[in-house]
Amino acid sequence: MEGMKVLFVDDEVEFLDTLLKRMRKRHVDVTGVNNGEQALAALAQNPVDVVVLDVRMPGMDGIQVLGEIKKKWPLIEVIMLTGHASLEVAKEGMESGAFDYLMKPINIDELLYKLQDAFQKKSIHEKKIKNIEEVIRT
Repeated sequence: MEGMKVLFVDDEVEFLDTLLKRMRKRHVDVTGVNNGEQALAALAQNPVDVVVLDVRMPGMDGIQVLGEIKKKWPLIEVIMLTGHASLEVAKEGMESGAFDYLMKPINIDELLYKLQDAFQKKSIHEKKIKNIEEVIRT
């Protein structure tokens, strides 16, 4: 997963810290923040390829943050995370542009697989855009 940058957003500080440590041990370039407002500020400063976003957070919830990310940075892929199984929230997230949806407690191997898929999808879209831009210039 060389070159991939990931932002984790979760209000559960211990869970976030543990997840960041586990990702770093697997050589994933990660940062983490504790709420939606911090996530949007972090993305404005340092773009990433994939965001792993908790659904339930105080302030802006994950669905609201997802909407803002897709408006401002449509190529960033977002994986939604929740500890609360809800078909309605999952459906709303997918309809709002989420790449996928995972349940807590999270399986690290499954998360890594989803991160790779999301990164690959973003890379393919970026290559297509670059090719279109080159055709337009010629």
